[in-house]
Amino acid sequence: MTSDAQAEAGTVEGQGPVEISRETADRLADEREELFEKFEIRDGFPDAVLTEAEKRTEDIQSEIADEVDERRDLREMTTWTTDPIDAQDFDDALSVEERPDEYVLWVHIADVTHYVNPETSMWEEAVERANTVYLPAYTVHMLPPVLAETVCSLVPNEDRLAHTVEMHLDKEDLGYEEIDIYKSVVRSDARLTYSEAETLLDEPETAEDLLEDAEVDLAERNELVWQLADRMHEQRKEDGSLVLNPRRDRAHTIIEECMLKANKAVTHTLMWDRGVEAMYRVHPQPSPDEWSEALQEIQDLDGVSIPGEAWDDPRKAVNATLEEAPQRQLDKIQWAVMKVMPRAKYMNDPFGGHHALNFEIYGHFTSPIRRLSDLINHWIVYTNDVPEDLVALCDRASDKQADAEACEREYKQVLEDHGLDPAAVNNRGLEVVDE
Repeated sequence: MTSDAQAEAGTVEGQGPVEISRETADRLADEREELFEKFEIRDGFPDAVLTEAEKRTEDIQSEIADEVDERRDLREMTTWTTDPIDAQDFDDALSVEERPDEYVLWVHIADVTHYVNPETSMWEEAVERANTVYLPAYTVHMLPPVLAETVCSLVPNEDRLAHTVEMHLDKEDLGYEEIDIYKSVVRSDARLTYSEAETLLDEPETAEDLLEDAEVDLAERNELVWQLADRMHEQRKEDGSLVLNPRRDRAHTIIEECMLKANKAVTHTLMWDRGVEAMYRVHPQPSPDEWSEALQEIQDLDGVSIPGEAWDDPRKAVNATLEEAPQRQLDKIQWAVMKVMPRAKYMNDPFGGHHALNFEIYGHFTSPIRRLSDLINHWIVYTNDVPEDLVALCDRASDKQADAEACEREYKQVLEDHGLDPAAVNNRGLEVVDE
């Protein structure tokens, strides 16, 4: 999986949190603070920002009711979210239809810029932070949680303001026949965890247990979107997109592929239809020598063999190798590739493309709660107004993402130094127990 494939791991269902002592918890808190200072990561929000956020969550339903006439009303459409079990906000939802001559896929994104715009303190704070920082069992949010977890969360059975990407897809090749991006009002029918989405694919009759309204055809729509996502996934690999996690479950694949499809649709619209600057995601390619080094390192692993016909295209070579490699070697193959990959950056010019995804033009739109790039692109899509300091904003987002990743790496080492497994902490959380 590339770093732009947008999937977060949730708490493992059925397992309890990792237990630690009060003393260890205090030490972890101190070491986190040291890392935040080192990487200039702001943890707590200023009072003015929190107050502003709280005011924007007042009288939600009447404000949404006032917006209905100005937006497309999609509340009757079957719509659902799929997230980790421990997700606190649900910023994207799906709808899908099969028609005689096309598929239609809707990706609904929380309309954050309705509440957070350049005139607000929350916007200034988002620019300062630039992204949400995810540490195992600890999150530093880009936006105040009181906002993200209420009006910007597409919770079931509540009207919410959204920014919808409507994609009409050719039945043969799933190419875009038409793209429409607009403000909407949606009403999610269900909140699925990844595990529930998997179960629903295997046991469609469980839909009744997940819904108050059993008339909604959730199981049928979930199956349809899985069929589309599977085809999109295989098509990406065929086209040369690097897939470092080929054994991912169906629920994660659905979200990954639908978000990639929507992000690509938005940034193609911005560049080809409007010709405007935006925050594009540019990923340079490694040099031929770097790729050769990575492939040779992979070929030398015990039990691993790169298919002879795949050597000419390194991305396809890695994909084919991962499909057949022993489970014990997957991490080493992924690491060999990641070592030679240049860092992706945000730029106002998309040309150069995204090497790992093999997309000519790409950018982010689907996570405005946690990424500055998406927040900025929502604003540009809606207003067609490009911020004067866009280049500086691109640099800011790139730099702060690098800081967040470095902080995460160092905090994982801190956990290991305390005898804790970072993966277990990330998946299951922490619980302080009295000794």
